[in-house]
Amino acid sequence: MKLTWLGLCLLSLILPLNAQNPESYRGIVTDQLLSNKLPAPQHLKDYVADGKIRLSLHDAVLLTLENNSLVHVQESDVEANKFSLLRSHAAFDPKVTSFLDINRNSYQGFSELQGVNSNPNFTANTLSQSAQINYVQTFSTGTNITLGVNASKSSTNNSFFFFNPYFSSFLNLQFTQPLLRNRGRFANLAPVIIARRAVQQSRAGFKVQVSDAIFQVVTEYWAVVQARGDLEVQRKSLEAADVSYQRDKRALELGALPPLDIYRSESEVASRRVQMIQSEYTAKRAEDALRLTIGAYQDPYFRALDFDLTEQPAADSESRTIDAATALQEALAQRPEIEAARFALENDETSIRLAHNHLKPDLSLTGFYQSNGLGGNQFDLNTGELISRGGLSSSFGQLFDFSYPGYGARLSLDLPIKNRAAQADLGSALVSRHRNLYTNQGIREQVTLDITNAVHQLEQANLSLAAGKTALDLAQKTLSAEQRKYELGAQPIFFVLDAQTKLALSESDLLRAQVNYQIALAAVDHATGNILQPYHVQIAELAGQ
Repeated sequence: MKLTWLGLCLLSLILPLNAQNPESYRGIVTDQLLSNKLPAPQHLKDYVADGKIRLSLHDAVLLTLENNSLVHVQESDVEANKFSLLRSHAAFDPKVTSFLDINRNSYQGFSELQGVNSNPNFTANTLSQSAQINYVQTFSTGTNITLGVNASKSSTNNSFFFFNPYFSSFLNLQFTQPLLRNRGRFANLAPVIIARRAVQQSRAGFKVQVSDAIFQVVTEYWAVVQARGDLEVQRKSLEAADVSYQRDKRALELGALPPLDIYRSESEVASRRVQMIQSEYTAKRAEDALRLTIGAYQDPYFRALDFDLTEQPAADSESRTIDAATALQEALAQRPEIEAARFALENDETSIRLAHNHLKPDLSLTGFYQSNGLGGNQFDLNTGELISRGGLSSSFGQLFDFSYPGYGARLSLDLPIKNRAAQADLGSALVSRHRNLYTNQGIREQVTLDITNAVHQLEQANLSLAAGKTALDLAQKTLSAEQRKYELGAQPIFFVLDAQTKLALSESDLLRAQVNYQIALAAVDHATGNILQPYHVQIAELAGQ
């Protein structure tokens, strides 16, 4: 080989330095993770129209997935588990190790065997230089191989060396194969399998959080719609009371109404104005909650904008009904909590198998094969004449001719009297499986309860919606009748004002029933896991799938 001594030394230094090249990390860490700043809220400006944030329910959910801080906090758990998975492969990473060693020594001669002749003042000098490169890797079967090349140069003033300076080189191939503990692919890949399931489990947990976030924004969206509807009902009720007050005030001025009777309608106007103010601030609080969820609070410009919500809570002509048994089957098949619990149990089984592996004796077989080479300037010790001139290349020539081989094998057994660490690992794995079995059972019980509650909530919403429509129709007819009686002078204003109040209550009740029906539908989808289906593409992007 045409390798020079300097080239081998430089190679032993360059290989480790190249492994630390920052470009090697590109593609592992995203630009967003590398940045120490958070991006501005995404796509909010796309929904701004006429100075308002115009949103459908679907739009509000998309903005929540893109901008909600809590969603991204949960997303970071998935990213962290991805790097844990990457770390689990570290045991199989190939590694190149190298060193360069240079030593010079001098000392007074004290023996003729040092080539000092009989001169007591002779100073012995030696210069040794060595470099080594090793390639080490462990495979999934547990097999470990080490391939190393070593070269050294030594020079001395000892007259007994017939190669001076002399170059020696060694090529060594060694393997170690576990025969009991850590034998086979399972024992070595178990940490990777556990880490991969941990990523899947974190993704399932992330879906749980996203499902909750979607249901939250749906609830908040309809809460704004209801609060605004209540505010409109209170405004109309105030206007109706004010009309009655203005009429009584005019009647008082004409002498057709006793002075003390004006206070009733005036008091009703003041009371309804208070109710409208309360409804106004209830609407503001609901809007602020929705702003926080969709990320509008991250920018002062969007925080100051009002909402223009396009969805109406009016139910379809035919109310939706749900079969509890069918919904439960869907939930058991689709709920991410159940998926996460399944991955946890599978990891427990893997940990138990791995702990049993660690309880085995450590029996391993090691074998090696090596080749040696020698070169340098050769001298005749009798005459001191130079016979031949050589260097590192001649040493490597012998090395790769395999003229001077060596080989051997070793069987080693490590049999601990006690193995408390492995016993503790097995016990911990068994406890974890026992706990997760109960956790899985509890999740299934909770899913069953969620389905039952969601079905009952929808049934109640359907009945309340029908009753609310009937109550509103009767309240409108009652107000018309009382208004007619009052105009004919058959009864005082009290009955008209009372009918107006009941009409406002009926309108609010119907609006609440309509909103509750929409929330009940979302609750059913949330309980069955169907709430995630329209957004599976966005969720997959967030989870890095």
